[in-house]
Amino acid sequence: MRIALAQIDPTVGDIDGNSAKIAEWIERARGEGAELVIFPELCVPGYPAEDLYLKPHFVDANRRAVEGLARGVDGITALVGFAEPVAGGGDLRHAHNSTAVLADGAVRAVYRKNRLPNYAVFDEQRYFVPGTDPLTVEVDGLEVGLTICEDCWVTGPPAQTEAEEGARLIANPSGSPYHRGKGRERETMFAERAREYGTYFAFCNLVGGQDELVFDGQSLLIGPDGELLARAGQFEEELLVCDVPGAVPGPLAEPLADIDEVYGALRIGLHDYVVKNGFRHVGVALSGGIDSALVAMLAADAVGPERVSCVVMPSPHSSSATQEDARTIAANLGCELLEIPIEPMMDGYQRALAGLLDPREAPAEGEEEPPRDPARPSEPDLAAENIQARIRGNLMMALSNQHGWLVLTTGNKSEMSVGYATLYGDMAGGFAVIKDVPKGLVYDLVRRRNERAGTELVPAAVIERPPSAELRPDQLDSDSLPPYDLLDRILEAYVERDRGREEMIAAGMPAETVDYVIRLVDRSEYKRRQAAPGIRITPRAFGKDRRLPITNRFGG
Repeated sequence: MRIALAQIDPTVGDIDGNSAKIAEWIERARGEGAELVIFPELCVPGYPAEDLYLKPHFVDANRRAVEGLARGVDGITALVGFAEPVAGGGDLRHAHNSTAVLADGAVRAVYRKNRLPNYAVFDEQRYFVPGTDPLTVEVDGLEVGLTICEDCWVTGPPAQTEAEEGARLIANPSGSPYHRGKGRERETMFAERAREYGTYFAFCNLVGGQDELVFDGQSLLIGPDGELLARAGQFEEELLVCDVPGAVPGPLAEPLADIDEVYGALRIGLHDYVVKNGFRHVGVALSGGIDSALVAMLAADAVGPERVSCVVMPSPHSSSATQEDARTIAANLGCELLEIPIEPMMDGYQRALAGLLDPREAPAEGEEEPPRDPARPSEPDLAAENIQARIRGNLMMALSNQHGWLVLTTGNKSEMSVGYATLYGDMAGGFAVIKDVPKGLVYDLVRRRNERAGTELVPAAVIERPPSAELRPDQLDSDSLPPYDLLDRILEAYVERDRGREEMIAAGMPAETVDYVIRLVDRSEYKRRQAAPGIRITPRAFGKDRRLPITNRFGG
C-alpha cells in the first residue's frame, strides 16, 4: 500500500483555513497514488489550542468541519486529527483528542487518544477525556492500528494490542514539539517499538510555530526491523510518499546539523508568530552587541530584510565601536536603520528626578534589582542605568504604536535566568526570540550564520568584544555575573535539570558562585512572569515548562 504523510503547518483556531488545507493535501496525496494519507494530531482545530478546547462551540465547529471534509473524500482513506465532542457532554472537558477515519464520503471510524500527557509543555488532562480502546481499521487489505502521539511513547497498549490483533502498520499522528535533539529521540523510540511489535510505524508530525512552541516535522516511516525507510525534512511542509511494504526506501531527508537545526527552529518560530498574528513589520533595538545582532539576523531571515527596522539609540556611554558595528550589521542585512540619540531624554529624567534618587542607596533585597554578591564591589547608580534601558523601551513601543511593528526583545536565556534585564526597558516588546537561547549558544549561532553567508554579516569585533550593557563607563557583564561559560553550566543544571546546590558543587561548580546564581534565579521569577513569550528550543524553557512561585522561601 502506498501511504502519504501530510506534514502540514495549521493555524490554531483557523478551522476553515485548516480544513481547506487538509482537503487540498488529501487531493495531492490521491494524485500521488496513495491509498492512505495521515495528517498530524489535532490538525483541524490546531495544536495546542489551550482553553479553546474548553469552549463547546469551538469543539462543535471543528466537528462540523470534519464531517464536511469527509463528504469530499473518495478513492483514498484519510486520518484527520480533531477535537471530538464527548458523547452526552462532560464536565469542563468537552472533547476527546481524536483521529477521524475518512473514506467514501463519510466518517467511517474514530480513534480516541488513550494516553494524555501532562508534563513539560503538555496540559492534555486539563482539556481532554482519554479514550480507553485500541482501534484497527482495514485499508486496501492492510490492517492499520491507530494511535496518537503519546500513545507510542511508552510500551504497551494501545499499539501493542493493535499489533497483537494483526495490525501491520501503526499510524501515529502527532504534535511533537521541538527541542534540541528531539528528532533523534523520536527515531530511537519508534525503532524500538517497531522491533518490539514487528510492525511498520508511520509517524506524521506537525510543522511550524505556535506561540512559544515550534514543531519540527521530521515525519517518518520505520520498518518492522527498526530500519528507517523514509524521513521528511525539518521546519517545512512536505507530503512524504512511501510504500508499505516497500522494496525501495522512500525519500530520506538529511537532518540538519545541530546549530543549523536550532537556527531553523528560531527562524520558523519567529516567521509563524509574525505571519499568523498579522504583523507586517518588526522592529529591533540594535545595540552593536551579540544578542541584538542575532535577533536582527533571525528577523531578516524569517520575514525578509525589507520588513525589518533596526533602531540604534546611542547614549553617552555607548562606544563609537559598538555604534558603528550596529550600523554595519543593519547595512549587511539590508534592513532599514533608524537612529535616535537618547541623551536629551536622559537629561530630562535627571532634571525631573533631581533630589529624588540617591545613588548611594542600594535596592533592598527582594526589590526590583536582584541581590548583589557580597564578594563583589558595590555597583554604581542602578536607577540611572535602568532609566536608559526604559527610555529605549519607550521609544521602541512608540514606534510600534505608530507603525504597527512587532517589537522583538533581545534578551537571552542566561540573562533572563538571573534577572540581568530591565523591566519595561530591554524587556519591553511583543516577542522574545532568543529567550531560551543560552549566551554561549548565541555566539555559536552568529558564527554559524556568518559561515553560511560566506561573509561577516556580523563583524568579528562583535563576537570578540567582551559583552557589555553599556549603561555606564567601562561596564562589562562580568562586573555583575560569573563568566558566561560557568554561568551557563550552573543554569543548565539548576533550571533545566532541577539539580540542587550540593549536586552542583559535587560536580565541580564553585560553591560561592552556585549560591550567588541560585539567589539570582529565584529572585528574578517575578520578572520572567512579565516577559514576552519566546521560542522554546531546550527541554526546559521558562513559561509553560517551568512554573515556580514568585513568593518562595525555599533556597535552591
